[in-house]
Amino acid sequence: MKEKIINLLAAFENKNIGDSFPLNYCLPLYHCVSDDDLPHIKHVINYKNTKQFEEDLDCFSRHFQLVSWSEFKDFVQGNFRPRKKIALLTFDDGFREFYEVAVPVLERKGIYACNFINPAFIDNRDMMFRCKASLLIDRIKKIHIINHEVYSLLSLENKADKEFLINKILNISYQEKEVLEILAEKLDVDYKAFSKEYKPYLSTEELKTLTEKGYGIAAHSWDHPKYGDLSLEDQMKTTDQTFNYLKENGFLHETFAFPFTDFGVKKAFFDELFKNEDILYSFGCAGIKLDSVEKNFQRIPMEMGESGEKILKREMAYFRMKKIIHKNKIVRR
Repeated sequence: MKEKIINLLAAFENKNIGDSFPLNYCLPLYHCVSDDDLPHIKHVINYKNTKQFEEDLDCFSRHFQLVSWSEFKDFVQGNFRPRKKIALLTFDDGFREFYEVAVPVLERKGIYACNFINPAFIDNRDMMFRCKASLLIDRIKKIHIINHEVYSLLSLENKADKEFLINKILNISYQEKEVLEILAEKLDVDYKAFSKEYKPYLSTEELKTLTEKGYGIAAHSWDHPKYGDLSLEDQMKTTDQTFNYLKENGFLHETFAFPFTDFGVKKAFFDELFKNEDILYSFGCAGIKLDSVEKNFQRIPMEMGESGEKILKREMAYFRMKKIIHKNKIVRR
């Protein structure tokens, strides 16, 4: 019912999105752009192809003034007056397609982007646990007979269908990620061999080249845990480790984007985070939403199987609906 109401309201949104957008900034979020079949991503992220990405960029350009990190900072601090509402383009996870596919498009259109990375995966030293899950799912979809130990490891009956098995793998958490290593053995999946051959993540050299080109390389935690599931001590440990890496390598160390979501993250974390005077702002991904932590901005996930324009209109409609019942602001305690 909620989805039907949102879709109905979205249909009545003004064609000029920039004029009716409820905030004075728009923060689109992507992970990957590719025309290829990517087994380590496709089962966990509904990434866009080049044509879809360009159409989204054209939509943003029509309705917003696309800005750099420096301009965004100045805007928030009241030192930059744009011609219209602004948009800051962001990417997460540091996949190599950012360098090979997205950046050539951005350069051609003169658009800045910031990529929030996990240092644990740079130079393909390891792979995020959700990408490992995607590889396992890809393998399961291609084979007819599945090792019965796979079912046992996941506390399933041998007769459970593939979709149930796949959902079980998708629900493996960061804290349970070692299970993915055991499952890989049972399913004949070699994560290291895949990383060596495909090189899914950016290299240090590519990160430095991107920085020289003017793009932002910023913090996304060390190895992509869900912050709401961590203690404050562990939240700060992975955050501080990441900022040390960025600073040592000359990357952007003024901002941080939460991996997955900032849902459940308490005010105490932000109090600790902003004790570091280098850090100016942080980013979640709850769509168009306000936050009681004024330095924390919510981004809009753009990989939802729809065009950028449709996603923005749905988000705008949902924001207005939530505003009526005073639920359009995240309150941290």
